[in-house]
Amino acid sequence: MKNGIKIVTIGGGSSYTPELIEGFIKRYDELPVREIWLVDINKGKDKLNIVGNLAKRMVEKAGLPIDIHLTLNRREALKDADFVTTQFRVGLLDARAKDERIPLKYDVIGQETNGPGGLFKGLRTIPVILEICKDMEELCPDAWLVNFTNPAGMVTEAVLRYSPIKKVVGLCNVPIGMKMGIAKALDVDASRVQVDFAGLNHMVFGLDVYLDGKSVKEEVITALGNPQNEMTMNNIAGFAWDRDFIKGIGLIPCGYHRYYFKTDEMLAEEKESSATKGTRAEVVQQLEKDLFELYKDPELNIKPPQLEKRGGAYYSEAACSLIDSIYNDKRDIQPVNTRNNGAIASIPDESAIEINCVITKEGPRPIAIGDLPVAVRGLVQQIKSFERVAAEAAVTGDYQTALVAMTINPLVPSDTIAKKILDEMLEAHKDDLPQFFNEVKS
Repeated sequence: MKNGIKIVTIGGGSSYTPELIEGFIKRYDELPVREIWLVDINKGKDKLNIVGNLAKRMVEKAGLPIDIHLTLNRREALKDADFVTTQFRVGLLDARAKDERIPLKYDVIGQETNGPGGLFKGLRTIPVILEICKDMEELCPDAWLVNFTNPAGMVTEAVLRYSPIKKVVGLCNVPIGMKMGIAKALDVDASRVQVDFAGLNHMVFGLDVYLDGKSVKEEVITALGNPQNEMTMNNIAGFAWDRDFIKGIGLIPCGYHRYYFKTDEMLAEEKESSATKGTRAEVVQQLEKDLFELYKDPELNIKPPQLEKRGGAYYSEAACSLIDSIYNDKRDIQPVNTRNNGAIASIPDESAIEINCVITKEGPRPIAIGDLPVAVRGLVQQIKSFERVAAEAAVTGDYQTALVAMTINPLVPSDTIAKKILDEMLEAHKDDLPQFFNEVKS
């Protein structure tokens, strides 16, 4: 890092990349980035060139000495990197559309990171992330891996269990989105709000909320019962929470909890949406098309505001804040996915959790909470079991392990339905699941 920081972004052709570039530009004074390498695969070459040229124009407008490199050669990019960020999608949005559509045929939630869709995104993604880890071990052994690729919790779990890489942090924009939503509901600036987060990725709870250091959890829980305060993400229907239920659990749920606590409404909404507007993947395909048309404009040299509709709002805020805090040993508090190390009593020490951490140059130090309230503890443990078995299936390519993972997911009603969905989805994603098909595994 003597000559400044080298950042490598795998999945550099993503529509999110301008967010990231903007974040590094804003922090340049304390985070002296000298090189950003945007890496993609052949199928993403056109998008990489479009986004890469926009990134170059953004840096030029800022007048900063940051070199932007575009490459399809991951190993060339990784050499001597300081930070590696990952934001890729194996099978692209077409694979996501299958993840969303196929389960609906069986009256099961079809969603990118939850239920059968989350399982299959993990099965496709984990072998690739472990290959990246192997390359990092050889080419940049001291680099930090900052993973934004979903399902981020399961991916972090897999890296912790199946890779020698220890410098790994999983990242999600859900906690920061929740904090912004709470600030909006309270009609205050977000800098005045602090939330105690704990749980798993896309299964995280706000245990308490502070405004100027004073707990306002009861006010926030009351606000959650108001249909105007959806506090959800662009990709999740914002059904209002039942006031008595929210007061009963005494916690702030994230948007994704609706899949578990409002399953019938969410399933009905998904079925109707997919029949009328298309699945979320199909909606995003159109959004992306529009975004890349904007990105092509040679006059455009800022991140366009339309990007926030994409569902990744605050991504750069989370990613760049984390890198900034590790680099500068800031010791501030941020919610990230990291090794539990006893922070949540009912989760194994070696497993990945999403929790508030003190961010140091040695990485995140989770802030122990004791345990989660009994009302939600079982669901969190069940999802953790699902993530662990799913990660094992991704690594081994074992059909029976994948079937167990599918069946124990709380959104799947039985082993019979699980098997039907598993078989259809394995066939649909055959090209991206070589570990299941290199030899007969059934």
